[in-house]
Amino acid sequence: MSASPAPETAPAERRRVSRLTPVLLVRAAHPRQAVVTALAMAAAAAASGRAAREVGLVGVTVLVGQALLGWDNDLTDEKADRADERGTKPLVAGLDRGTLGFWLACGLLLVVPLSLSSGIDAGLAYLASLVVGILGNRLLRSGRLSFVPWAVAFALYPAYLSYGGWGGGAQGHPPTVLMTVAAAFLGVGVHVVVSLRGLVDDNRAGRRHLPLRLALRVGAPRLLVLASLYCVLVVAAIVVIGSTVGLSQSPVVG
Repeated sequence: MSASPAPETAPAERRRVSRLTPVLLVRAAHPRQAVVTALAMAAAAAASGRAAREVGLVGVTVLVGQALLGWDNDLTDEKADRADERGTKPLVAGLDRGTLGFWLACGLLLVVPLSLSSGIDAGLAYLASLVVGILGNRLLRSGRLSFVPWAVAFALYPAYLSYGGWGGGAQGHPPTVLMTVAAAFLGVGVHVVVSLRGLVDDNRAGRRHLPLRLALRVGAPRLLVLASLYCVLVVAAIVVIGSTVGLSQSPVVG
């Protein structure tokens, strides 16, 4: 009989794999948030009656865009992550900053043509949402107005879907006001939910963004319940708006 492997072998192998550059790059992209957002946008495109190839284009575009935002987020946070010795963050765990910057540039070069492949107006709307997210990482993320970039970015998503089609010449119609407003409210709720996991580190770093302020008042467990319920209600409202008012405004007949 062969000897049993040492108990330390499997954990050591897992640690080695977890520190491989491709794995660290995926982790830095915030994959769960990226995949969920891409699937949600693709589902919204399908629900609005878009063709299968357009649904796929939306999903791929949003997945690349979300990965780009995740990489930018980690680059922005690198100094604070190293100061707090957050070993779970990819850049602290060994991912080279230059490598991450290279892939960020590649993501940017890829997301521009992908976005514009849904039409100029749709593409500009989605690219604007990415610009808002990148600026939010640097300007408003740590303060009481941290929710603003999330609200604005999500408010641009209906425009991306409503104007979108297939090919750069695609021309849709403006999104309805109710759908735009509902998407903005959803963005605020998502901001609170995704921020909860890092509240301890953010508090230690001296940040005072909206989710942290709320958590200090009501407690993190209660805030998770309230924010989740809020998101469910807003999504339900979006479904109702989509089935009644609709995603796109009706074209004006001259």
